Amino acid sequence: MPKTFIFVETNHKVMNLLNFVSQYPDEASCRTKFKEFRDKQGVVCPRCGGKEHYWKKDKENYECKHCGKRQSLRANTVMHGSQLPFRYWFIAIHLLTSTKKSFSAAELQRQLGHKRYAPIWELLHKLRLIMGKRDELYTLSDVIELDEGFFSTEIDEDEKDKPLKRGRGSQKKSKVLVMAESKPVEGKMTKTGKPRQVGHLKMIVIDDLKSDTINPLVEKNVSDETTIDSDDSTSYVKLKDIVKEHRPQVIPKEKIGTILPWVHIAISNAKRMLLDIFHDIKPQYLQNYLNEFCYKFNRRYFGENLFDRLMIAAVAYKNNFRSNNG
Repeated sequence: MPKTFIFVETNHKVMNLLNFVSQYPDEASCRTKFKEFRDKQGVVCPRCGGKEHYWKKDKENYECKHCGKRQSLRANTVMHGSQLPFRYWFIAIHLLTSTKKSFSAAELQRQLGHKRYAPIWELLHKLRLIMGKRDELYTLSDVIELDEGFFSTEIDEDEKDKPLKRGRGSQKKSKVLVMAESKPVEGKMTKTGKPRQVGHLKMIVIDDLKSDTINPLVEKNVSDETTIDSDDSTSYVKLKDIVKEHRPQVIPKEKIGTILPWVHIAISNAKRMLLDIFHDIKPQYLQNYLNEFCYKFNRRYFGENLFDRLMIAAVAYKNNFRSNNG
């Protein structure tokens, strides 16, 4: 998809709480709006692939005009199998898209007054998963800053009995490949005082820093006409074979903010968000939280439209996420 390089600062208005409550005051209004989104996106029959349906108002089901297969309003969307009210989903989507940071499942459970924690936790993680699926559609292009970050997470069960390592190899650290579109500004600084403008961002949790792990991910997410700027790590020695140009450099600490400014700003901001909101993150769920961070970063100029964009994604993707939470 074509992209425009933009500054991080934004004054675009987001939907505030009063506007949300006036538009979606009850369960019926949320259900009606969700149906509008689903009708606009198009309903596909899971049996025959047909795209023409009757709406059975008495049953609140879609019926395929070709084979007669029926499906509920929630079926084959992110709400598939969920028993939670539509308004819970709408409130969660509003909070996810109207706040710069994030919020925990425990806080949302408290605000909703819901008795059980697990369904609320699953709701949020389903939404974070579809954020990631939506961002998978984007291919990064032009000039890319590339580096890895190390995020604090819980120790896996199979690692708890082993001696604790220190530094980057610690069992308490999860490795994340970070790629940011970054374009030099001719003859001036950006509004934030950086020598480059930033475009889209991707963060991908990886098992190790081997080139055989990193190369396929770069190839999948980056245009082959891209120029990549990175440090001179041996993990990146084969990048020159899959992109137009690779410019590795020995980067002194004092030069990181100039040569790779945006990946390090992104890593720092993501870590701060996780530390402020979440505690004891399990490694297998770190990607979900990074999905949310990147999704909102990549759409930081959408303003009130961000709510609709996430609603469209909620309609477009089915997600049978199941877990013991964490």
